[in-house]
Amino acid sequence: MKQHYDILIIGGGMVGASLAASLIPAGKRLGLSVAVVEAFPMPDADSIRYQPSYDARATALAYGSRLIYEQVGIWDLLREHVCPITDIHVSDKGRFGVSRLNARDENVAALGYVVENHWLGRVLMNRLSQDDAGHIDLLCPAEVTAVNYQQEQQDRMAVSLTVEGCEHQLTAELVVMADGGRSGLREQLGIGYQQQNYHQHALVTNISPDTAHHNIAYERFTDTGPMALLPLEDLPANPATGQTDISHRMGLVWTVPDEQIGEMMALSDQAFIERVHERFGYRAGVFVKVGERYSYPLKLSVAEEQVRQGLIVLGNAAHALHPIAGQGYNLALRGVVSLAAELIRAREAGINLGDINHLTRFAGQVRQDQQKTIGFSDKTMKLFSNRNPLLALGRSAGLQLLDICPLAKTVFARSAMGLDQPIPDLR
Repeated sequence: MKQHYDILIIGGGMVGASLAASLIPAGKRLGLSVAVVEAFPMPDADSIRYQPSYDARATALAYGSRLIYEQVGIWDLLREHVCPITDIHVSDKGRFGVSRLNARDENVAALGYVVENHWLGRVLMNRLSQDDAGHIDLLCPAEVTAVNYQQEQQDRMAVSLTVEGCEHQLTAELVVMADGGRSGLREQLGIGYQQQNYHQHALVTNISPDTAHHNIAYERFTDTGPMALLPLEDLPANPATGQTDISHRMGLVWTVPDEQIGEMMALSDQAFIERVHERFGYRAGVFVKVGERYSYPLKLSVAEEQVRQGLIVLGNAAHALHPIAGQGYNLALRGVVSLAAELIRAREAGINLGDINHLTRFAGQVRQDQQKTIGFSDKTMKLFSNRNPLLALGRSAGLQLLDICPLAKTVFARSAMGLDQPIPDLR
């Protein structure tokens, strides 16, 4: 542990670790010193083995996120255990509107990929432990208890850090808060949020069809909320655990009204599968197994301040959006590489990394992307949750029109894949 770092990242999850990894290509050349502070013990970077779990939580990566991770240097390893999405099928229950997207039509290998979070985390930790990442310190388990700007200390941030019950005082040019959506530290700093409660819960689980999913993802809009089914990597047979056949898996994200979530969580597995079929149909086959169910409340949350002198709020700490379009993590990752590129430019120009002027420039660069992505998710959720028959007819007609108009489909697909904007050069 050093007494001073150029960049101190609070949070070693997927966002914080991705930022640290994004700074590796240029970090050694520029002499950057980086610390990643995480409250939980980090996984052993040497243990990069893939340990499949039926109930593992997963994240959808857009094709543009693949291009980012190629530049960061982890894609070759990460791709060993991702499931490509080659087709997306969008439908509206009880309506005629259907739209289909296909990777071949868009001249890409896949529209996106689904990766288990624990595998992505291990791959990122492996990247941070490689020889060219010697300028990055992993401080964990540790907790940041206070952050203060101190102009008298050459425009540095003072950071109080607790490690095994002992308090340490550090300084940093820039503090990046990537500690997720629930942070007492942000409350301590007085960072406010604009919030909108959707009065809905996301019910998340893995579910097995009796046939292969063929790399198709489904978005099904119903009168009680949208359902998304994402293809997951099959689990191989494992006689040691009693699993004698390959297990097909799909990740289910089901938006449920608040007043129904208790009932849905209490259903038996068979009753739950029947309810899924009643809402979704049988286009993915017959579901034969369902895993453990999780739920969390849905709300739109955007930090009123994402930059201050010496401070940046990033990822879920900056914005949380409805999962309807699966864009939350992809938006965060685009913010990560935009920030990394801005920090590289600032160091090359000899600018203090916490200088408010260049941080404000970064905030302006990502604001348009945030507004577009958050606005699309919010408006789509409201449009497809509305039971007005005229709106229902209009959205079905819109889906059908999208399906028969190649140009409109390509524009929509490129935006969803994150290919409608350039990826910053991290070298």
